[in-house]
Amino acid sequence: MKNALKMVAQFMALSARTAPKTVGKDYIEIKVIDDESELAKLGDEMAAYGEKHGKRNYDRDGKGVASCGAVLLVAIKDGKTAGLNCGACGYDECAKLPKPHDGFEFAGPFCAWRLVDLGIAIGSAAKTASMLNVDNRIMYRIGVVARKMHLIEGDVVLGIPLSATGKNIFFDR
Repeated sequence: MKNALKMVAQFMALSARTAPKTVGKDYIEIKVIDDESELAKLGDEMAAYGEKHGKRNYDRDGKGVASCGAVLLVAIKDGKTAGLNCGACGYDECAKLPKPHDGFEFAGPFCAWRLVDLGIAIGSAAKTASMLNVDNRIMYRIGVVARKMHLIEGDVVLGIPLSATGKNIFFDR
């Protein structure tokens, strides 16, 4: 199963890469983590982060990551405005949007359309896993810790863990 999960993760990366992007500009970063020791470390760091900051469910999701076969990380990095002057970001003109700066977990603010690009990319990747019958779940918590661990360069990061067992380990609540 391990090799199959690695292959699915690569197909998911392909889906994220080829997903439509606003005005054809690509600011998406993608990384597959499939090394068992790296997955275990990420899971442990997630649990430690949750405990340190009093944030719920980092331990639960960390256990899922530590026992999964691969994780796909998808991030937005250095995303420029789309130049639409649409106001979706809260500013009337793109030129008024402040430069992103590091927040507690992610950097921001961003052009709303760049965040939509991230959502489309991550959704396309999850769809690919689903089509191939691989259990998965889009997780915010993975992205927070993966970014802090410098596993991927990105300003906003999301992660999708992958598993192939008799029961979906990511929805065992």
